[in-house]
Amino acid sequence: MKKADLLSTLFVGIDVSSRENVVCAIDYEAQKLLRFSVPNNHPGAIEMAEKLHAFLYGNRDINKLMLALESTSFYGIHIANYLSSCELLMPFHTHVYCLNPKMIANYKKSYIDLGKNDAVDAFVIADFARVGRITTAPWRGSQFLALQRLTRHRLHIAASLTREKTYMLLNIFLKFSQLSMLHEDQQPFSDHYGATASSVLTDFLSTEDIANMPMQALIDHIGQKGKNRFVNPGHTASLLQQAARNSYRLDKCLYEPLTLSIASSFNLISAYESEIKAINKAIEKTLKGLDPNAYHSLLSIPGIGPVYAAGIIAEIGSIDAFNSHSALAKYAGLVWRENQSGNFRADDTVLSKAGNSYLRYYLIEAASHVKNHIPEYAAFYHKKYDEVKTHQHKRALALTARKFIRLIFGLLANHQLYSKSRVSQI
Repeated sequence: MKKADLLSTLFVGIDVSSRENVVCAIDYEAQKLLRFSVPNNHPGAIEMAEKLHAFLYGNRDINKLMLALESTSFYGIHIANYLSSCELLMPFHTHVYCLNPKMIANYKKSYIDLGKNDAVDAFVIADFARVGRITTAPWRGSQFLALQRLTRHRLHIAASLTREKTYMLLNIFLKFSQLSMLHEDQQPFSDHYGATASSVLTDFLSTEDIANMPMQALIDHIGQKGKNRFVNPGHTASLLQQAARNSYRLDKCLYEPLTLSIASSFNLISAYESEIKAINKAIEKTLKGLDPNAYHSLLSIPGIGPVYAAGIIAEIGSIDAFNSHSALAKYAGLVWRENQSGNFRADDTVLSKAGNSYLRYYLIEAASHVKNHIPEYAAFYHKKYDEVKTHQHKRALALTARKFIRLIFGLLANHQLYSKSRVSQI
């Protein structure tokens, strides 16, 4: 901001909590001009806007408004949305910023005599804005937030699905121990969570029932549940019966509890998979209302599918908010802290992680796929892998993700599709 703009700006810090929002407003000389609290609800937001409007309307020397609050989970979303689109405050060139709490906490350490309460925290946030330490873009509104809610919820459901599958394998080992220990070429089912595997694990109370079942009856059962899709149902039945004979025997009191637990897990897995399909459709619909060009730019990168493309766009928002790939990397927390003093320079540097953890997750996971499809990234990964003796994979993958950010920024900023001839230039 220009100096003239700073002198005519009201800097407002908002300390957000679940029940109330504490407001502190200061001018460029750090004089406290307003201090009040309102409930964290819609009437409270209206009251806050009215008080700010009344002060600005009566003070002709201040004609700009900068509001800052910490990104404290989801408690600040409503107030940020309201203030950024409030018609009452629009004449004052209002900008709303959500700040990283770590930045505010570190800035507060520069004050040696400040206590700890909501009013003090609101003042520190306002003063952080006053000294020009804000480097992020203003609040981007509800469109990208809608996509972000969908992609984050999909990630939550996918994590729940993985957790449920892992948990179910424990019960499967107790009931059918040998089935879990077979090598891949000896497994009777290609899909451990399919309909046929589900019927075998839930229709039979014990492995003795499978081991003692006539072979033809078992073949007929597998054929019926698999809808006659098995190429050699006899071989599948033989593998299954052999595994049943080699499995541990259980007390009868465990038959029903284990079967019920496994059946419940299969029901949950089916429900999770159904919800993921519904969320995928909602994500695709939401993307059409945003920037489809950015989505197609990411999809053009080999190894990037709809899930990672949508997740990256949801967390980045508009690429115009970042002036360089370095700024984007810092926002994602994919930067390394230098450790140097005098003639000493540490060999190990720590990954910052002080950024958007969801974006960092999507970038690292996407880089893991990209290195399997683009030779340049594969070579870079292996080079970094061979440089150290510990944490080779994590380090190499994080560095590959940092290189991948340059490609993403170049494509999105220039509105281009991926090209083999262009990748080495980015």
